[in-house]
Order: sequence, then structure tokens, then C-alpha cells
Amino acid sequence: KEKLKERLAKLSGGVAVIHVGAPSEVEMKEKKARVEDALHATRAAVEEGILPGGGVALLRSSTKVSGKKLNHDEKVGYEIILRACRAPLTQIANNAGLDGSVICEKVAEQEGNIGYNAATEKYEDMVKAGVIDPVKVTRTALQNAASVATLLLTSDALIAEAPKSGKGSGGHDDDLY
Repeated sequence: KEKLKERLAKLSGGVAVIHVGAPSEVEMKEKKARVEDALHATRAAVEEGILPGGGVALLRSSTKVSGKKLNHDEKVGYEIILRACRAPLTQIANNAGLDGSVICEKVAEQEGNIGYNAATEKYEDMVKAGVIDPVKVTRTALQNAASVATLLLTSDALIAEAPKSGKGSGGHDDDLY
């Protein structure tokens, strides 16, 4: 039955076979996981469309909302969401060895799809550069983050693991600064 479905899909043009090879089993599994991630991202993009990547879409959306008519509690939530929308771009810049807050401010001054491409170290149109995110992935991440935040804020008590002191991963102290 599975073979028949596969043949039918091939005949209707809906199937591609991707052969993944690598020198070792570990590398092959990593490559296979990357291909699967790309497949899922492509399906999500086909389903709901694409946005400029690199944190640009969230940053732009955060500048389009107003928190003027909110009470105190709502304003606190609003500020948290604004900071969360800046976090992806800030982290990308930090990972590139730059000051994330400065890069974020420079991108905020731009318009449209212009963002910071850490791979090319340039400010450019992210869509034209091929740096894109599926709408579905971005939307779902924001919804899930809001859901978890709501759960945490409405809980009477939280239990967390105490931070471990001493050597972190790679033999370094946990606090690198």
C-alpha cells in the first residue's frame, strides 16, 4: 500500500527523493536532520507564506503597535512583547560578535525588508538576500511564547532547578563575563 501511494505521488509530481550521504553515520544523521528541517520549513512557507528573516519581521511588527490605551498590567505585558520582538535580531548580532542593541536600533531606523545579514556583514533586503522565515513558524513561536508567559504569570508557584556553579560546558566557567 505504501509503495502504491509513493508511485501515485511520483506520477502526480508531488514527490522528490533526496539521497543524503556523508563520511560518517553521525554526519549523515545531521545532514538528514537539516534536510528534514528544510522540508518542514518549505511546507510551512507554502502553507502561509514568507517573511523577511533575521528577526526583521518581528522588529517591524513591534514598531507598528501602540500601547497607549492600556492599563498598568497590560502595559507591562506590552513592554515584554516589544523586547521579545527585538530579541532574535539582537541575538543574531551578538552571535556575530557585534553589539546587538546597536544593530537592532540601526535596523529599526530602516524600512521594509532591510535588515542586518550576519553572513555577509551588510545591511540589505533580507528577502532578496534569501534570508526568510515562514510566516507559520514565526506566528507559532510568538503564540507559544505568549501561552507559556501567560501560564507562568498566572501560576501561584513555580519550581525550578537551582543553577549549578562551577565549570560549565567545555571546561569554562558558566559566567564568561
